Amino acid sequence: MTATPRLVPRSRAATADRLARSAAASEGAHTTTDAVPGWLAEHRRAGGAVVRRIPFAELDHWSFEERTGNLRHSSGRFFTIEGLDVTGPDSTWQQPIIVQPEIGILGILAKEFDGVLHFLMQAKMEPGNPNLVQLSPTVQATRSNYTQAHGGSAVKYLEHFLAPAPQRVLTDVLQSEHGSWFYRKRNRNMIVEVGADVDVPVDDAFCWLTLGQIAALLRLDNVVNMDARTVLASAPCRPGGPLALSSDAGLLAWFTGERARHEVRARRMPLRDISGWRVGADAVSRPDGRFFDVVAVRVEGAGREVAGWSQPIIEPVGPGVVGFALRVFDGVPHVLVHARVEGGLLDTAELAPTVQCVPENYPAGAGPRPPFLDSLLDAPSERVLYATVHSEEGGRFLSAESRYLIVETDESRTPAQAPPGYLWATPGQLNRLAGHSRYLNVQARTLLAVLNTDAAFRADGTPPAVASTR
Repeated sequence: MTATPRLVPRSRAATADRLARSAAASEGAHTTTDAVPGWLAEHRRAGGAVVRRIPFAELDHWSFEERTGNLRHSSGRFFTIEGLDVTGPDSTWQQPIIVQPEIGILGILAKEFDGVLHFLMQAKMEPGNPNLVQLSPTVQATRSNYTQAHGGSAVKYLEHFLAPAPQRVLTDVLQSEHGSWFYRKRNRNMIVEVGADVDVPVDDAFCWLTLGQIAALLRLDNVVNMDARTVLASAPCRPGGPLALSSDAGLLAWFTGERARHEVRARRMPLRDISGWRVGADAVSRPDGRFFDVVAVRVEGAGREVAGWSQPIIEPVGPGVVGFALRVFDGVPHVLVHARVEGGLLDTAELAPTVQCVPENYPAGAGPRPPFLDSLLDAPSERVLYATVHSEEGGRFLSAESRYLIVETDESRTPAQAPPGYLWATPGQLNRLAGHSRYLNVQARTLLAVLNTDAAFRADGTPPAVASTR
């Protein structure tokens, strides 16, 4: 006899309420927040990992192809460093780009303790992290990793994410990665809950934390890694109030128009043929020293699925600045988003923070600087609501740090009538879009994770001290 189908709620409101309760829990049932930095430091010391720069000739199993000059692994797996030719709306350029077509899993396991959702977080070493070990998702693995193409050990807790029951999935969405450094790269961002009666043995390198604890750790430099931040940003939140400067339909229409008006053609090309770059013994770089280099590193004593390896990696020329300008209109907080074009994105443009750049690429007096950069950098300290240094993806980028900012601004610095390419949107509107692919870029998702989880922002998007309209 065929079972009668059972209807379920279409809304994610119940999940958002449970996540909000977890975000309100400043301490958890298992680990104190204050203990986490020391726990990460202990794993750093115990692992004893060493990362050092090496010439390309010392890479194991990596080499430049004779025909194309592309940097490739002998197995044909993992990723390649190729060339990219981009014709954009205002300029054309060529650059190296990471090509990694396989879709990885960024998964966080959730479980209720004492009626509050906790999340299983990992102390994970990545060679590009400035401090090596940071708080990462339960599972953070490319397909090459979890199919053990490297010949290493199995990925712990992977079984919870390969074929989860739909009713156990709190969020599951394909999200882009850095469009300036990856070619159309996507990862599956997941939060999967296990029942309270399911025993989950906790390895020494893992711990259960509430969202409130993770929010506190997001205010510390280089503690919560990029992959954890993007997964948290994709989780549903309470939608906030019903009013905004733009309706949800208006926001989508504006963004669709932005994508349509930017004609961008990006094609892969041989690395050996890109102009404006040179391939040396130690780096693929620009003669003017701008943007980034492709270099090689050797990793020893990693304490991961494989104890040691060598690989190419991208190293930016300096620290970045990534920030949202925030204003409150008639009691409703908004942030200024930018429809940003990047050569490696699948859909031409994604919604980015107000500012996203490496200031060293725009020295004073050498031409126009990115809009609103100086407005955020010069803001009085009392208007800086959030300022924390976070590193980008440590598996592919070396010492790629950015200062992430949320800065309250005013009409003189960020007008209510936003310039072309920019729009004011509420955090609730952005959270709704983050539940879908290719709307928010990875930098915007880091700041959205802060807005979603931090008690200072969660209730109405801004601390009470700046809740008045300016």
